[in-house]
Amino acid sequence: MTTYRSSPATARARRRTSALALLLVGGLALTGCGDDEPEEASDPTPSASTSAPATPTPTPSPSPSVSVSEEAGPEHSFSDITPVYYAVESRTGLMLAREPRETGEAGVGAVEAMISGPQDPDYSSTWNPATKVLGISEADGVINVDLSAEARDADVGAPGAELMVQQLVWTVTQLYGDELGVQLLIDGEPAGELWSAVTWDQPVTRTPADEIRAFVGIDTPAEGTTTSSPLTVSGEANAFEATVPWRVLDAQGKEVKSGFTTAAEGMTLSPYSFDLRLPAGDYTIEVAEDDPSGGEGGEPLTDSRSISVK
Repeated sequence: MTTYRSSPATARARRRTSALALLLVGGLALTGCGDDEPEEASDPTPSASTSAPATPTPTPSPSPSVSVSEEAGPEHSFSDITPVYYAVESRTGLMLAREPRETGEAGVGAVEAMISGPQDPDYSSTWNPATKVLGISEADGVINVDLSAEARDADVGAPGAELMVQQLVWTVTQLYGDELGVQLLIDGEPAGELWSAVTWDQPVTRTPADEIRAFVGIDTPAEGTTTSSPLTVSGEANAFEATVPWRVLDAQGKEVKSGFTTAAEGMTLSPYSFDLRLPAGDYTIEVAEDDPSGGEGGEPLTDSRSISVK
């Protein structure tokens, strides 16, 4: 049984600690490498048998943008686009992946989105979806998150339980302060023993990003977005020599574009960004963990987004 005290559970160490990069990195204008102006595929438009029916074109979904929609007391302002953290399988075990979500009442809404589960099928959450958020408050450097008794129900082993703790910690600390501790309350009382795997009776702080965060992830575009071309793909990667490979598949699974971009830094979690020009159609964008071992270290992690270009 793992006991959480004033420091987080031991996570998988890989590389040195880095500060959390900004969520929206499109404005950093990090240009893709090896393919300054990606070549258009000869004819990546889906064939008639798989193309969309002749119905009105849906209105493009706007890219997430930050705007203040809630005041969280005198020291905090919340954005209506909030990164919410989920679990993802990697070759080194379970890690945290983030998904920008429109959360409305950002503090409570972010935790509700975490509990209800991700929109991206690459991610998962083992929190009981029947759990209710009873309140979130900060006092004396501690964020208290009060959940209903359903939060005690989760079918996970020790690694999954430890990740659930960090899933909640990362989701709320980004709103109130990365350095703060988080205390989980159940019906107003310290949670204590949870899921037959951890004890949460004191505030828990973040496990460093390079130890707990997935080595590659896409922030924008969001899953299921309908957009126009050109579009910007952005996210974060912990990449060898800052190299971040990517490719685009059409509706039939055929690769129509590929290339690589560079992250702001190598060997630590940092932002990347690249632009794509695509004809109208349905696509899957894949961004992969760079693999200098040639597969000897296991299957590299790939994050993907399914989108439509109008």
